[in-house]
Parts: sequence; structure tokens; C-alpha cells
Amino acid sequence: MGTWFPKFYDPLMKPLEKMGFDKVRKELIAKAEGRVLEVGSGTGANFRHYRKAVEVDATEPNPLMLKQSIKQAEKSYVPVVLYPAKAEELPFPDKTFDTVTATLVFCTIPEPEKALQEIRRVCKQGAKILLFEHVRMNGKLAGKTQDLLTPIWKKAFDGCHLNRNTLELVKRSGLIVLDVTSYSGGLFLVIECVNG
Repeated sequence: MGTWFPKFYDPLMKPLEKMGFDKVRKELIAKAEGRVLEVGSGTGANFRHYRKAVEVDATEPNPLMLKQSIKQAEKSYVPVVLYPAKAEELPFPDKTFDTVTATLVFCTIPEPEKALQEIRRVCKQGAKILLFEHVRMNGKLAGKTQDLLTPIWKKAFDGCHLNRNTLELVKRSGLIVLDVTSYSGGLFLVIECVNG
């Protein structure tokens, strides 16, 4: 994990948030209910959007991002508890959560399949899993461009895989996909699932 990326993450994301990311986050996070796990909470951009959650347990492995998220957690409408944990090793008992959220995080998880199995483990049966992710595009040229750029992009942007097919990983994990909404020509997806 680099040190420059956490410092500049919010300024880099600000134009994208204004162009629609914040609206997508708000609509998605509004669906989170009960006890909620947020995986890879970053600098806490989602915290202000929780309204129906009883409590949010937020994991973030990058200590610099976790530190930045404390202010957002303190301003949250619902209680937020922060954990310095990886998605592949969640520090919670089986069947704990009613909802799991993750936004723009699966691109950076080193072992996404393992993370999805951990999410399934800590979710109750029928729990909601709400994801907003950028993915490998279906178009031949766009997808190949992402493939070519990914090695450089990963080094520059803290392990981010431009070409990760998160939707396919979710489908193979055993989660039941209920709805997929595409943005920006399929570069970004909202994936709504349940733990079946």
C-alpha cells in the first residue's frame, strides 16, 4: 500500500463524485438495513448516506485511509465502528450481518474470491449485498485497452485492477444476483445480491 494514494484519493475522486458517483452511493447505501458491514470503507465517503442501518462495522486495511475516515464516522447519522481488517480475513462471527456494502473496492482486493466467501460467511441467510464497482468492459477495444493499462495502473493506483470482472466473480461466489445497473457504458456497475 502506497502513502501518496490515500492522501490524494478524495481530491482525485471529487470530480467523479460531482458527476454522479455521490448520487449512486446515496441511492445504493439507502438500501442498507439492520446491522451493516462496509468492506473497504476507504476515507468514509459512504458514511453520511446510512439512514436505516442500526450500526455500521467498516473495514479498511489501509491505515492512512482508515485514519482519514474517522472524521466521517464521527459525523455519521448512525454509529460507525472502524476495523483495520482485510476483506479476505473479516474479524466477525458467522451470520452476523443483515447487509454488506462495498463501493469501488473490489478492484483493489488481492484475493476477491476469498473476500466474497468471507462476505457470505459473515452474512445472514438472505442478507443483502450492495456493490458499486468499476469492471472490465464488454467491448473488444475497451476491454483490451483496460487489459493493456492494468499493469501500469495497478502500480500507480494502489493495486487497482482496471480489468477485473467483478460481476462474474460475484456470480461464481454463490451469491444470488438480483439486479445489475450499468453506468458509463458498462464501466461501472451497481450489483445487488442476496446471500442464498
